[in-house]
Amino acid sequence: MTSEAQVWAHLDALAKPRRSLGRLETLAVRLATIQQRLDPVTRPRRIVLFAGDHGVVADGVSAWPSEVTGLMVGTILSGRATSSVLAAAHRCDLRLVDVGGMAPLPEPAPDFFRNGRVSSGTRSLAHGPAMTIAEFDAAWAVGAEEADHAVADGYRLLIAGEMGIGNTTPAACLTALLTGASPEGATGPGAGASEDVVAAKARIVAAATARAAAILPDDPRAAIAGVCGYEIAAMAGYFARGAELGATMLLDGYVATAGALIAERLAPGSANAMIAGHRSAEPGHEAALDALGLEPLLDWGMRLGEGTGALVALPLVDAAAALLTGVARLDELGVDRED
Repeated sequence: MTSEAQVWAHLDALAKPRRSLGRLETLAVRLATIQQRLDPVTRPRRIVLFAGDHGVVADGVSAWPSEVTGLMVGTILSGRATSSVLAAAHRCDLRLVDVGGMAPLPEPAPDFFRNGRVSSGTRSLAHGPAMTIAEFDAAWAVGAEEADHAVADGYRLLIAGEMGIGNTTPAACLTALLTGASPEGATGPGAGASEDVVAAKARIVAAATARAAAILPDDPRAAIAGVCGYEIAAMAGYFARGAELGATMLLDGYVATAGALIAERLAPGSANAMIAGHRSAEPGHEAALDALGLEPLLDWGMRLGEGTGALVALPLVDAAAALLTGVARLDELGVDRED
């Protein structure tokens, strides 16, 4: 076992003033203890983007129509989405999985695309459960299978991203449900909603969360499924299975962290494998991160999703690994540290 104390002792023995790299050293300790080795690795790495549509968009919770989900899926497939460009810049393999889409599937499908559809989008959580338990379990299984494939193929660091217009509404419900945050505090503008839309969204989140909270103690999977999305459930399965297999899980923003909350609730200990890439501009993200015990690496006001915040933070994780594996020790230089 590699303990935090052992990692700190290793860092303190390097050819630099003690603790002189601040939070980079804290990140190095986190990375080494997750991987249980003093020479952690961050390559090869993979991001899986899970896509899904949301019935609640019809109830006026988003500034954008559901059709944009399909348009953005096409942009990702073309390699010209923000997530595609950032993944390429940081040499991170990218896969796209349609878990619950309404748009036509691409023909022919590129090799990095998977049709993992459980359904053609959720029902509106404003009027009843968004998903059944069986649908939730099927979406979870899609994500778990992606983690299985990634680890079997040798990927050591995994990221999940999402594409789904309206998905900050279920993310707000899940955050309020699983952290105790107020529905109003968990609800934000998402992709640029107006104040009036945010107010209406908050009312829907409050009602749906109250409905789910009533059954959470006795049937947590049903409660979660009732306010979830297919891509969020898939990310939860991906996080839980990836953690179980010993992968390092780098979290993105608000929606991805909602998936992480589900993973930790249904597979306790999953958060021990997680590093938070950034704090989203969405107001509920801080409560979600606090509930997982995670301190984000960046706080840049980002709220795009698609795994972009995690991808931007990826060089910091690389730097932490390089620090542990590449810097000479003082004793190798014939120097005794004076404390």
